[in-house]
Amino acid sequence: MADPRAFLRVGRRGPTRRPVELRLKDWHELYEPFPADTLGEQAARCMDCGIPFCHEGCPLGNLIPEWNDLVWRGRHADAAERLHATNNFPEFTGRLCPAPCEGSCVLGIGDDPVLIKQIELEIAEWAAGSGLRPVAPSPATGRSVAVVGSGPAGLAAGQQLTRAGHRVVVFERAERAGGLLRYGVPEFKLEKHVIDRRLEQMRAEGTELRLRTAVGIESLVEVPGAAAHDAGFVPAAALVAEFDAVVLAVGSTRPRDLPLPGRDLAGVHTAMEYLRGANLVCEGALAEPPITAAGKDVVIIGGGDTGADCLGTVHRQGARSVRQLEILAEPPPTRAADNPWPAWPVILRLSGAHEEGGERLYRIATTSFAGDAGGAVRAVHAERVEQVAVTASGAPGGGPRLELRPVPGSAVEMPAQLVLLALGFTGPEQRGVVGELGCELDGRGNIGVDASYRTSVDKVFACGDAARGQSLVVWAIAEGRSAAAAVDRYLTGSTALPAPLRPGTVALA
Repeated sequence: MADPRAFLRVGRRGPTRRPVELRLKDWHELYEPFPADTLGEQAARCMDCGIPFCHEGCPLGNLIPEWNDLVWRGRHADAAERLHATNNFPEFTGRLCPAPCEGSCVLGIGDDPVLIKQIELEIAEWAAGSGLRPVAPSPATGRSVAVVGSGPAGLAAGQQLTRAGHRVVVFERAERAGGLLRYGVPEFKLEKHVIDRRLEQMRAEGTELRLRTAVGIESLVEVPGAAAHDAGFVPAAALVAEFDAVVLAVGSTRPRDLPLPGRDLAGVHTAMEYLRGANLVCEGALAEPPITAAGKDVVIIGGGDTGADCLGTVHRQGARSVRQLEILAEPPPTRAADNPWPAWPVILRLSGAHEEGGERLYRIATTSFAGDAGGAVRAVHAERVEQVAVTASGAPGGGPRLELRPVPGSAVEMPAQLVLLALGFTGPEQRGVVGELGCELDGRGNIGVDASYRTSVDKVFACGDAARGQSLVVWAIAEGRSAAAAVDRYLTGSTALPAPLRPGTVALA
């Protein structure tokens, strides 16, 4: 184990963000290089618990105490091997995951938890600096698998199935692979060369990435960064006929809307419409963003990670002012008594974007959008709300429920020439491949799957946000890995691929 007393004498010390005045001038990632000597000290804080709850907090089941100990001992190659044993893309999770493992860290009961996420990232970057060598696949099985979608779930499934010896083709309708990692996550959180170097490894291993190819004719209408007529397509039925198995990893891409008066005004957009254009500019695919915040008053509706992504992008485009609205109350700064360990701590979290400016408003409900004479948005009308416990006799258990009610006399008007709706997603697109195949949906509008990730259509599997619903990058990778194991078992009768999820495993996130 690591130094058995380090947690008593060494405090948590996280990475340092670059100065705001510097990082607002570019799109590079936020953090300064992490000192190597500090990394070893932070890894030594791990207590090597008899029951490592961090394993359960992580959907991937990452072997966290093991690679913490190896980092402390300076055995980075061994640490990288243990990390990649459970996680195909630790360079993604080390940047983007909110770290449910840290929320369930035993040290976090009475102290700051171990710096797990940063240690994971540093191991991944050490491995990348040493060269991401291809992993030799198992002997060829003669079976073929099509994976539709190249987000983290699709890429994880594709890589695992290639390594199991199957011929794998990943279909992506956009210009480049990565899904929301590329077209949704801003450059300042994930520089896209990080995705590209992992894709190079996958190609070297034998995974084929077939880009600008939509599966299902209706999927052609929204090809990010490419005109629809420039993209190819494969009929969904033809794909099922050609391959021995098909994995749908198409994501949860239908944005939750806000159907209020004035929603159709020019200047009111969903977050992904906005972020996609900004990312295409950073990649060099567009000279100017189709939607810009430059010189405008901006209102972002939604207080989650996507809203924060919009906030950082708005700052870099030179907005005049920006407000981010959240309908719920401000979370407490520390874990509340009714939110005990090891449950996910519902606390106030500040992203790098919140340090950079703007106003963050809580308990605010939007009521309408006001327009100017030209049909463009000019203001957002909103009001304060409060949570009220009301009796709900028909509710399960007959207990009270919380209801949001407007505060009388609290109506406000906020100037806005750009409004961004960052309200989450409601499931996969139901046209294109999902609709053409006739996949049954569950009660939430996601693709229905059984414990083996099978859909209602023979030979067709689904995983990631498309089947689970909108979730974390770490869940997407875990689902991709587990779906790959299920497909391998379907094709060959058994599998040596690990399956961290379904059935039975329920992580704490």
